[in-house]
Amino acid sequence: MSAIAPAAAPARTRPKDRRQQIAMAAAEAFSERGYHQVSMGDVAAAVGISAPALYRHFPNKYALFVDAAERLANGLLEATDAFEASGVESDAAAAPSGAEPAPADEAAARAAFDAIVTAVVESTIDNRRTGGLYRWEGRYLEPDDRAKLRAAFSKLTARVGRPLSRLREAEGRAVDDSDLLLLASGVLSVVASITAHHTNLPRRQLADLLVAACDDVAETELPTVGAPAAAETGGLASASKRELIIREALVLFHRRGYHDTGIEDLSAAVGLTTSGFYRHFASKSDLLLEACLRASERLVATTAEALGGADSPAVGLDRLVDAYVAHSFTHHELMSVYFSDAGALPPVELERLRTLQRNHVDEWSALLRAVRADLSAAEARFRVHAGLNVVVDIGRLVHWDPSESNRRRVAALVRSALGVS
Repeated sequence: MSAIAPAAAPARTRPKDRRQQIAMAAAEAFSERGYHQVSMGDVAAAVGISAPALYRHFPNKYALFVDAAERLANGLLEATDAFEASGVESDAAAAPSGAEPAPADEAAARAAFDAIVTAVVESTIDNRRTGGLYRWEGRYLEPDDRAKLRAAFSKLTARVGRPLSRLREAEGRAVDDSDLLLLASGVLSVVASITAHHTNLPRRQLADLLVAACDDVAETELPTVGAPAAAETGGLASASKRELIIREALVLFHRRGYHDTGIEDLSAAVGLTTSGFYRHFASKSDLLLEACLRASERLVATTAEALGGADSPAVGLDRLVDAYVAHSFTHHELMSVYFSDAGALPPVELERLRTLQRNHVDEWSALLRAVRADLSAAEARFRVHAGLNVVVDIGRLVHWDPSESNRRRVAALVRSALGVS
């Protein structure tokens, strides 16, 4: 009897959506761990393919990063394309100048604004695991690619701004272009805040919470703009080389990013040789840890000082908002490094820092719940993250100009995001 020939193995076929799988795996990794902490091998392993197979789709890691950033921006634009094309906001036309707006006009304007915000919210929830990518990693884009991404987000801001403007007009509270930019940017910052943390809520509850927070921000009465703050002299430089290294490191890390700043750059900035640098810090990572711990300690001190003179939770929260905004504008380089470069720390130190960050948010959340008993613990955390996110995003928008009016305007947006305005 002749032997039965073994059945031929089924031919392996490449999935049609392989490139999409790769792009999503890369976007999630970049968003969670940072551009420099992710290798092509990490992405290939996440998809379950070999590195050579990955290179058939993307020539290098930068191409993957650009693709991920563009998908993020284009996804948000596609989510709002229908509103742009259909002119859904047209029903929200404002009443004639000087006339009392009819309730129907205001209701239509509110519906149009909420519709486009809901579209952005739903898209962001769908892509929550990848949405933080551009916000913290955009500095690693080449100038042309960065300009494209900024143009896309500017387009999205304008799309949100148009129905927002009609809503304010229908309410008889029209705003000028500069206020409209801040309000629309604040709305988008509230939505984007969910990409910066892992607190969970059921999807419908989360979407409703975000839309409500966006409505609160859209209703913000912004203080008038004052004169720009006078240029600061910077004071006297510390004689300590260690302190000088930390100060210059914050500037360079903020401007270039941690990974694109070398020991040679840091040493040259303070007039040291490389060997001189190592007399003060064992490594660049130790320097980053020192900066991050310092940022955390200052936040704790700022919070304690703000709450120390408060005689009620409402007063304490009000004082904390002002203190946090002032602190962020004064130390924006330190705060930027604290939130955006901490991912480069060793795992043990990173977890230590994240615990400190969670404790800080917990303090805000407890205070907010003392003022707003209607919020659950999770809802309060979402509101707090939204408020803290607004400080960063609007601070960048106004180039961290520390004028009193800028700080007051940002603080007003933060109170709205918290829901206590």
